[in-house]
Amino acid sequence: MTAKERADSQRPHKILTLDGGGIRGAMTVEILAKIESLVAKKKGDTLSDYFDYISGTSTGAILAAGLSLGWSVKKLRCFYEEQGHAMFDKASLIKRLRYKYDDGPLAELMQKEIGADVLLESDKIKTLLMMVMRNATTDSPWPVSNNPYAKYNDPAREDNNGLIPLWQLVRASTAAPVYFPPECVTVGKKDFLFVDGGITCYNNPSFQTFLMATTEPYGINWQTGENELLVVSVGTGNNPIANAELSAGDMHLLYNASQLPMALMNAASTEQDFLCRVFGNCLHGEQIDREIGDMCSLNSSKCSGPTEKKLFTYVRYNAELTREGLGRIGLDDIAPKEVQKLDSVDGVPALQRVGKAVAERYVIKDHFAAFE
Repeated sequence: MTAKERADSQRPHKILTLDGGGIRGAMTVEILAKIESLVAKKKGDTLSDYFDYISGTSTGAILAAGLSLGWSVKKLRCFYEEQGHAMFDKASLIKRLRYKYDDGPLAELMQKEIGADVLLESDKIKTLLMMVMRNATTDSPWPVSNNPYAKYNDPAREDNNGLIPLWQLVRASTAAPVYFPPECVTVGKKDFLFVDGGITCYNNPSFQTFLMATTEPYGINWQTGENELLVVSVGTGNNPIANAELSAGDMHLLYNASQLPMALMNAASTEQDFLCRVFGNCLHGEQIDREIGDMCSLNSSKCSGPTEKKLFTYVRYNAELTREGLGRIGLDDIAPKEVQKLDSVDGVPALQRVGKAVAERYVIKDHFAAFE
């Protein structure tokens, strides 16, 4: 099917959203492997045969683009195992004053794997696809989609987003400040500098993708309802840094510079998850906090929120990458520092174990049964 056929279809729809998180995408892959095994109707089916709309931010954009092109999860696994060090190729000492890693190897890798000539509007893309990046030139988040009804995908426009190479959009979404230089993208006659979508409100793009699939300005206008729409959200692990010994004197300029970006990203990701649980019927998700809980008991028959009925069915798969969180999934032998850093390439085997543990414990057939 093409993106337009997906958009126009009248059957119940399925959305898959993938968080940002650097090399921790290796954890996401193992959760996707379990999902693929549950929803594949026949041998050789991929997640693009099941999901209608796939979105991702940063490393999630790599995964989303690959899946939308029909890649198997096995191919994605090999990509992270074999190309992890290439993705994080250290920059020269002089360049490290601006960023840690060269973007050349990653750009070449994206062109090779995706295809240098594959545009966002290409029919090679088998699903609706959305990737999040931040346009630093305009100081605004850009959730860019191949939606054929999107205003800026109109072939008559000079600044048609559909003419942007897919690999370059993926590279833009992964251009994490400090880690990589920005990506310059030409749209029409204008050049824009893009950086990682993880520093927008959509490092977790779940609720934003729901809005883009159902609200009038985007033109798709899918029907809402528990039996009409499934949203599956997969994280890359979270890492709350609690410090009971923290004093006011510790919160100096360097502390704030290192801690605030991640704190804002975590808060935004949690808010996207929370909104999905408020407006969707949550079948599974870890506890958000001790006041809210996991909200999985708040099904449509007990709905007391801002809507009379739930607008979609929702599941969230993720892990807490702390000592306590790893212990809850039976991985006491993994040191948290092995799996917490966004560029810890040597931690890929441990991240895969985390993903497999989450998948084994939480990803079940019942979550997808109503959308077979």
